[in-house]
Amino acid sequence: MVILIPPSEGKARIKKPIEKRFGETDYFLMKEVKHVIRLLSLIGDEELRSIYGTSLEKARIYHRQNQDALNSRIWFAIERYTGVVYEHINWLEMSDHAKEFMEKYVLIFSGLFGMVTPKTLIPDYKLKMNVLALQHHWNPILTDLLAEEDMVIDLLPQVHRKAYTAGPNVTAIEFSVITKGKRTAAGHYGKAVKGEFIRYIAENNITSVDDFGGFSYDGFEWDGTMFIKLNS
Repeated sequence: MVILIPPSEGKARIKKPIEKRFGETDYFLMKEVKHVIRLLSLIGDEELRSIYGTSLEKARIYHRQNQDALNSRIWFAIERYTGVVYEHINWLEMSDHAKEFMEKYVLIFSGLFGMVTPKTLIPDYKLKMNVLALQHHWNPILTDLLAEEDMVIDLLPQVHRKAYTAGPNVTAIEFSVITKGKRTAAGHYGKAVKGEFIRYIAENNITSVDDFGGFSYDGFEWDGTMFIKLNS
């Protein structure tokens, strides 16, 4: 079993990263990462702002950072990522057995790295999955890797789901809100419950969809197929 979760756009600034450089690690998708970095070298200034969604000045900074990823110092992925989902996972306050569960079963999707475990050592970077056709680059690679699993629990947003092709072993979990009989995706407001759910799975050693019913948060309840929140 593996559980797929999204990265975060925001990254924490690590004051004292490990001195080792990412290119010196034995990351199992290093060849594919190098290919993405080569793609970055083909980008001109006129494309940078749309790719990074920032001013040209900031885009150039992020672009240099990504291009230099192999030579950059590293830290644990789970502590790199910030944002609502990761705030609610609250890795630093997790029990040791929950951290072991996360490392064994959780995979974090990434535009630059494909997918990493919580303790994979990565450099700082900024690269969305839906630029430079990265979804198409990673799709055959991640699809083959995930096809080997007996069960895949998919907690990804749609943009990351396009980076692999789901097989019969995949169960995609949705978080939805029903207001006046109309169901909509929880979207940004579902990030907190997603983080809490990931934490719940890890702390309680959940390895079956049948056990999801024990979790509830902020009005979200498991209905047997998805998490639903009813708004009056």
